[in-house]
Amino acid sequence: MKVAKNKKSSVSKKTVKKKTVASAKKCLAKTDRGLIIVITGNGKGKTTSAFGQALRAVGQGYKVFILQFMKGREYGEFIAAEKYLPNITVRKSGLDSFVMRGNPAAIDIALAQKGLDIAKKSIVSGKYDMVILDEINVALDFKLIKLKEVVDLIKNKPTALNLILTGRYAPKEIIKLADTVSEIQEIKHHYNAGIKDRAGIEY
Repeated sequence: MKVAKNKKSSVSKKTVKKKTVASAKKCLAKTDRGLIIVITGNGKGKTTSAFGQALRAVGQGYKVFILQFMKGREYGEFIAAEKYLPNITVRKSGLDSFVMRGNPAAIDIALAQKGLDIAKKSIVSGKYDMVILDEINVALDFKLIKLKEVVDLIKNKPTALNLILTGRYAPKEIIKLADTVSEIQEIKHHYNAGIKDRAGIEY
């Protein structure tokens, strides 16, 4: 009886240990994964925030890919990354002009779709630890790209990849999928006082 009891106890301990390890792995799988982050709102600083996140990532030795929708100008962050930050790759997919909301030009739609295709390839390439889709929420709101394509992209991203989506008008479907959502609200803006955009601040 004594031997049988010890045997039973030993089996029980093994079972408990297996369950504990399985539980720990399951918990780790939920937390040790890339995040989906949305930076939205009508305030200034969404792109700036995303680039700050990129800078933090490269400081840890990660590689970052940034696709800027609806932007054609070489903004300061683009120039800085090209010159000084080899672990950040920035691509633009747009014109240096305003897009007509509700009636976008064919070229704007084509460039946004091209940008989305580039983004998809970068996400599945395995080359990057973080991908930032700058102004993608605006591209969605302006109907330059389809929401379903972006939702599928988010759902099917590699587990370890960190994905950041910026721009005002973030759709509720994307907010629901996100792990973190930050809304930047405008309290005061120098534009309203007639102060024009300037180097190092707006571009």
